[in-house]
Amino acid sequence: MPRYLITSALPYANGPIHFGHVAGAYLPADVYVRYLKMAKGPENVLYVCGTDEHGVAITLKAEQAGVGYREYVDGWHKEIRGLFDQFGIEFDTFSGTSRCEYHAEASRKFFSVLLEREFVFEKTERQWFSEQSGRFLPDRYLQGGCPQCDFETARGDECPNCGSWIDARELKNPISLIDGSTPILKPTKHWYLDLPKLQEAGLDDWYRGNDPQNPVHAWKPNVDGHVQAMLRDLHERPITRDLPWGVDLPDGLEDSDGKVLYVWFDAPIGYISATMEWAAAKGEPEAWRDWWQNDDTHLVHFIGKDNIAFHVVVFPSMLLGQQEAWGGKPFVLPWAVPANEFYNLQGRKFNTSSGWYLDNASFFEQYNADAARFHVLMSAPETADSEFSWTEFQVTNNNLLADKVGNLASRSLKFLDKRFDGVVPELSAEALANEAVQAVLNHESLRETDRAFDAMAGFIENFEFRKAAQHFIAGCSSLNQFFDAMEPWKKIKGDEQDLACCAATLERCVAYLELLSRRIAPFCPTTAKKIRAMLGEAAAADAATAWGAEDANTPPLTAPAGAKIDAVEVLFSKVDDDQIAAEITKLEASAAVSD
Repeated sequence: MPRYLITSALPYANGPIHFGHVAGAYLPADVYVRYLKMAKGPENVLYVCGTDEHGVAITLKAEQAGVGYREYVDGWHKEIRGLFDQFGIEFDTFSGTSRCEYHAEASRKFFSVLLEREFVFEKTERQWFSEQSGRFLPDRYLQGGCPQCDFETARGDECPNCGSWIDARELKNPISLIDGSTPILKPTKHWYLDLPKLQEAGLDDWYRGNDPQNPVHAWKPNVDGHVQAMLRDLHERPITRDLPWGVDLPDGLEDSDGKVLYVWFDAPIGYISATMEWAAAKGEPEAWRDWWQNDDTHLVHFIGKDNIAFHVVVFPSMLLGQQEAWGGKPFVLPWAVPANEFYNLQGRKFNTSSGWYLDNASFFEQYNADAARFHVLMSAPETADSEFSWTEFQVTNNNLLADKVGNLASRSLKFLDKRFDGVVPELSAEALANEAVQAVLNHESLRETDRAFDAMAGFIENFEFRKAAQHFIAGCSSLNQFFDAMEPWKKIKGDEQDLACCAATLERCVAYLELLSRRIAPFCPTTAKKIRAMLGEAAAADAATAWGAEDANTPPLTAPAGAKIDAVEVLFSKVDDDQIAAEITKLEASAAVSD
């Protein structure tokens, strides 16, 4: 059986993350991991993440805030992890590139091996230099006129007006954002990753599925289109910067003082160093190799579309260039990179500085976290940009979760409690031989539920979480239709056959609620636990850890006769129209103040 090594893009410790980030790289990964641990066994799955804590933006913002770099990233690391906790997103290890004791050494080794094998070369070029501060200025420390549209306050890497990528040396009338001075162009030496050479050394073969040691899952169209364009015209990329904060270069390199590894180079190595940290914490310091150098590993990167280049071109090239330098075995290459598009808010991009965002603390004080998870998945940007809509969130919470999941659990279990003393009824041999009872047990609505629930695994394994969620709701709808069609509230007052049919109906409801608790678990883990708690003795012992048979009737799906259920609780409280209207008004007012 393959092992699954799952990563989510390291969130940048330079500000808060929002629902858009969660929808793109973290919640889909959490659902995938939870499913895999149930279906394949937790020992075969490892989920690795952490904060990305180096780079120009961090140094600039920390200096502007007047705090140390360490203090600055520590604050954002804590806040980011807090949002993941609120969403119920769980990692096997969550580290950070400046806090992991293995990261700097691993990054320098990556650099040294690539340099030794001539996949890295040095080049001297002119860059902007502040004579007043006595330092070279990375592109984000610069501001000036855009060479494309003449916008006067373009950044050194990108123009916010026309969207053009900018060569900082082409800025018109540049100024230093550190000290306001006019910089000069001055020669400086840096090191570059030779991507064209690595392309010939195996990147192309791997990407096109021609490397038998590193098979790949089918690429999503948005990934394939982006990467194919890159591979047609691949260029070397700089991997060092002049910065006071980051991973220092290896000792002994001439003219390397004051230079650190470029953040995009050291950040993905954070996946490996975090795994090293996890292994050491287990008391098995070499166990990281079981995941990163194991032919059976499926390496899956969950990212947003803005990270495609780094995870499908740059990082695989870096891994290829290591060859057998790490203990005699190569690194595994990515098996799948299910990149998502952008997730917006009420028709606009999330933007905390302009007030167009959801206040995380306020949201989770008022609304169900599982409802948020399910709605984000139902509206996820898997094939195109999508958005969070307050009115659609209300529909998901009220019409789908409260009505189809909560209502089914509440009315069936309350009926069982009232009419059967909360005990799963036993069907006698005589009842089972009754044609009317058999019609209950094999009702077409139950077969529709079987088909819907059975399809979920395939969709999850193919990273189609929206379809999996839709099929879950379809299965729940069929279960509600079954309960309505059986009319147990009428049959409980009938003759012996009606009573047997009523008992069979409730037995089926309990059995399918137990299965439902498994199927909802990756999407709504807290709700799954609540359902199992309500089922009491009727919840299978392995329900929290086993996905269950694909064919719901092999082995036969049954509820244990005589099992006692527990207290029934409300799973999803409904959100009223006034609440939603108030949220929209608050959002628009916040944006208006920022404007």
